[in-house]
Amino acid sequence: MNRQKLTNIPLSDFRRFLIEMGCERSESGTKGRGGHEKWVKKGLLRPITLQTHVDPISELVIRNSLTTLGLTKQDFFNWYYGNPKKRN
Repeated sequence: MNRQKLTNIPLSDFRRFLIEMGCERSESGTKGRGGHEKWVKKGLLRPITLQTHVDPISELVIRNSLTTLGLTKQDFFNWYYGNPKKRN
């Protein structure tokens, strides 16, 4: 049984995850939306929006982002715990 939780994930680590999954931060459409970032990737039905003033990232945002990317919690955990570059 998997007891790992999607909590206490730093914003910087999740940004790195999005980059490694092929996402890019969108500069368009962010004007007037202070405190938010939009991340896009070709083929996604919608952008991933992160609140930059919330760190660590909420579990709901991570779950929704994984769903948008077509990934599972286990995919994220494999990346997070198997990635030596995740923390500075």
